[in-house]
Amino acid sequence: MIYVKTPLTREIREAVALTWGVTGESERLHGGEESAAYRFDGHVIRVGPAGRAAAESEWCHAIARHAAAGLLEAVAPLPAAGGMTVIVVDGRPISCWPYVEGSWPDSDIPAQREAGARLLARLHRSLADCCPGPRPVPAFQESGLYGDPPQDATELDDPDLDRWLAAFHAAYPVRHPLHGDYYTGNTLARDDGRIVAVLDWDETFVGAPELELAAAALEWGDDLAGPSEEFVAAYHEEGGTAARLDEESLAQLVRHKLRREYAYFHKAVHSGVTHDEADVEYHRARVELFHRLRP
Repeated sequence: MIYVKTPLTREIREAVALTWGVTGESERLHGGEESAAYRFDGHVIRVGPAGRAAAESEWCHAIARHAAAGLLEAVAPLPAAGGMTVIVVDGRPISCWPYVEGSWPDSDIPAQREAGARLLARLHRSLADCCPGPRPVPAFQESGLYGDPPQDATELDDPDLDRWLAAFHAAYPVRHPLHGDYYTGNTLARDDGRIVAVLDWDETFVGAPELELAAAALEWGDDLAGPSEEFVAAYHEEGGTAARLDEESLAQLVRHKLRREYAYFHKAVHSGVTHDEADVEYHRARVELFHRLRP
């Protein structure tokens, strides 16, 4: 996986010190395909991608703060004077977050996979009554979601999938904010296996909770085989907001996710990213899964 190499410039350091009072030595944290995170003792400074509007980040942060009000594991940004959570330095959105000790959970361990499912159920419940206004910029996952063929993935055109997605959303009208990228890399666990944090709200959007359940069941299971039945079962047992779906419906929602992954891969290529052999092979395997899950 390719992570950004965005530096923590002198201008960013000065702005962070002035806005949040955060100073001292910093450590680049692992991860970040678009945003870079730097730890300053008990704080984390996130440096977003150039060109992302502050309004978009503020919208996402408001949802994180709503989740954190009812869910201990939801990590929300720290406001500055006036209540804002974002400043812009050299065209990049900058935000400050509390540091949480932990490491990525291992979804190959059944207990951690189940814990991830139960946390997602509680997260969805915490967001069920959140009613934000329109997202300033549509999330990447929303393209093609309601049956309109996505223009950035024409190689995976599938009119049957498009019609299915349109019919699904007519039949399942529940909508509320979703995390948008719920996988192990956006959570943290302690040594005892407890998941203690949900991070990175940049991809949050309002949608059907069934969509996120299907995507997460893929990411927390065998991500080259299809959605994990155990993950789905634990989610429902914990009382998540998503309706129970049959196997075909879960597979079709996963196929939407895989088509968006395809588009993101090629977006990265067009922006100059060079993927290594492992990334290219994984991409090919995920495309093959898109075709294999076709009903």
